Amino acid sequence: MARKKKKVRASFRKNREVRTRENDLTRHYGDEAAEDHLQGERISGKGALTRKRTVAGGEVVEDEAGEYILPEVDTTVCRPGRVLRVQGLVSIVRDEQGELFSCATRRLLKTLATDQRHVVAAGDHVWFRPEGQGEGIIERVEPRQGLLSRTSRGRRHVLVANVDQIVVVASAAEPRIKPNLIDRFLLTAEKTEIRPVVCINKIDLVEPADLMPLVGVYSQLGYQVLLVSATTGQNIDQLRELLSGRDTVLSGQSGVGKSSLLNAIEPGLGLRVQTVSSESQKGRHTTTTAELFPLACGGHVIDTPGIRQFQLWDVIPEEVPGFFRELRPYVSRCRFPDCTHTHEDFCAVKDAVADGRIDTRRYESFTQIAAGDEA
Repeated sequence: MARKKKKVRASFRKNREVRTRENDLTRHYGDEAAEDHLQGERISGKGALTRKRTVAGGEVVEDEAGEYILPEVDTTVCRPGRVLRVQGLVSIVRDEQGELFSCATRRLLKTLATDQRHVVAAGDHVWFRPEGQGEGIIERVEPRQGLLSRTSRGRRHVLVANVDQIVVVASAAEPRIKPNLIDRFLLTAEKTEIRPVVCINKIDLVEPADLMPLVGVYSQLGYQVLLVSATTGQNIDQLRELLSGRDTVLSGQSGVGKSSLLNAIEPGLGLRVQTVSSESQKGRHTTTTAELFPLACGGHVIDTPGIRQFQLWDVIPEEVPGFFRELRPYVSRCRFPDCTHTHEDFCAVKDAVADGRIDTRRYESFTQIAAGDEA
């Protein structure tokens, strides 16, 4: 993380200032009042109308989320804490003594120009100012690492922050497994350097041998794969050990049993669960917001809402081959340096697919992601 102290000139969002002109100004065209208004108004990019301001005492900070402003806080009145969950305009923050606060977010943070959809996310380390009984104001969000993000309405939606491991949860059945969605999570883990684990739940509903081809592909690439059942308890102890002492996010499509797995690992959580729709075979959204839980075995785990589509953030087609472990060794062997590995002749990647050295399904997943297709 790079920091530099200076007077910071920051960009703000469009709604930082109130409207400078009256909506009905033209209705009174010719009126003496309207003429006075026009004569006194400054049509300029400076002064009160500008969307750039100086943030006193701030720092320019660069982390995984990019470059942004880190405001100065008074540590004599503010406390450090961690965001457990975000509910609308309110963030639930736990301080170092374990006390919970319902916090609003400082207006400065909300109005600084950013490509992020939300300023605060579950897992954030923050400084907040207590205000009254069990309430407070988030004054600063500390630099982040280990982000899980996706694109939402053209902006960056940070699902969770400050995790060092992602457990991609899929289900062997009900709903059916979606390998392409798993690949998207693995690609994000490769990009953000978060340790990935593939966890296939509900193996009690299928013959485990049927999963071996898929498990074999991921295992050969060096990904750890766990076959578990929240219903029977199979391999739950292994999953608990995997989470111990780490900050982990559980993510995957709706209905795969993320909350059920957490209830099996930590029975005291009592998370609400639902069955999968028998008609659509799609999961119902039981978890509505990402939430961080401390574990008795040490570490934290963040349960996330089910995702049916995962559109990657800040990934261009040219980068995609580098995030597929099996494609990397062949990319530099193609005849053309700008090879897309889809239609060109003398493509080492396509030759490896034809020879069976690259799994066909994984190659098809690569082409879909590089083309920008949704999961």
